[in-house]
Amino acid sequence: MEKIAVFFDQLLDKSSPRSPIWNQEALMEDKELSWSYIDGCMILAVQKMYNVTKDVKYLTFMETFIDFYIDEEGNPLGFEESTYNSDAINEGKVLFQLYEITQKDKYRKAIEKLYRQVRLQPRTSEGSLWHKLIYPQQVWLDGLYMVQPFSVMYELLYQKQPAIDEIMLQFEIVATKMRDAATGLFYHGYDCSKLAFWADDKTGCSNHFWTRSLGWFAMALVDTAAFLKQSDRFKKEQEQLQMYLLSLLDALLPFQDSTSHLFFQVTDEINRPGNYLETSGSAAFSYVMLKGYRTGLLTKEYALIGERILASLTDLKLDDRQEGYVLKDICLVAGLGGMQGKGTYKERDGSFAYYISEPIVENDAKGIGPLVFAYTEWCLLNQQHLI
Repeated sequence: MEKIAVFFDQLLDKSSPRSPIWNQEALMEDKELSWSYIDGCMILAVQKMYNVTKDVKYLTFMETFIDFYIDEEGNPLGFEESTYNSDAINEGKVLFQLYEITQKDKYRKAIEKLYRQVRLQPRTSEGSLWHKLIYPQQVWLDGLYMVQPFSVMYELLYQKQPAIDEIMLQFEIVATKMRDAATGLFYHGYDCSKLAFWADDKTGCSNHFWTRSLGWFAMALVDTAAFLKQSDRFKKEQEQLQMYLLSLLDALLPFQDSTSHLFFQVTDEINRPGNYLETSGSAAFSYVMLKGYRTGLLTKEYALIGERILASLTDLKLDDRQEGYVLKDICLVAGLGGMQGKGTYKERDGSFAYYISEPIVENDAKGIGPLVFAYTEWCLLNQQHLI
């Protein structure tokens, strides 16, 4: 497992705020630098490595990186509230600890700007946050991870009367509207209006289960529940999220590959030609199971499964090459409607053919982040002699 730390340090040594090497979308399309959920995945991993190791190099990297992307008035680079993009909130999760340590006023200002977007985010008629302004009435599992752990941190840290009901509503709607009764899995997207071309006429849901989106949702559940568990005031809410998490994991595990212990890109199509064992979603579930056990949300049996997944990822997906370690088999991106796919199948229609057509890349933060999240949880469990 320790080679994960070596791999991570190699990436940081080769990166700077002006040239992060882990955002493959930006590199492939030569995008301008901007505040990004992808960078958020990586800097959250840096934060977790700092919290586990107490090595100041990680804190220095995190602070230097964030300082480049936030000006003195607390404006994240390229951030536009008016787009109501839930992805924009993810990187803000690191700001709470940075502000606590440094007391830099711009971090506090940035937190307020990001939470203002959350408060103003358009809602579906049922009360869910829209995923983005360009996706009206749509809920994607990704958005729960991007927003809700940030929201619960803000409410618990800064509000005398935390507004937890609003956070719980977001999870409740997903649990009631996006869960497939036959498998217990959750669909990637849901259109409350049922007008999107990819949405089922009766349910409003997309057509398939994408493992990384399930991983986003599971990480949202475990992170939010773990924060709530720190307060005696919200035991009922924490237990509700815990129930959702257990239900999801128990639905997922029958689709785990028996040989590699990993999960496929399209979760339930395990024998379908073209499907592949995908790194980022598998890593997310390793993290969820390990953290769930460490925080008392899950039993040890789940941690042991998470440990096996992490070991398999290290053995099968982390290659030792001449240029250093390389993390492979990461789905670049997947979405529903709105724009063309980046692979050979251009219509983002939620079909099996679409999900397996998106490019498979190496050393992308959407895979690196969850892998390091899982590694830090494994380290904490070992430090505490719990595994």
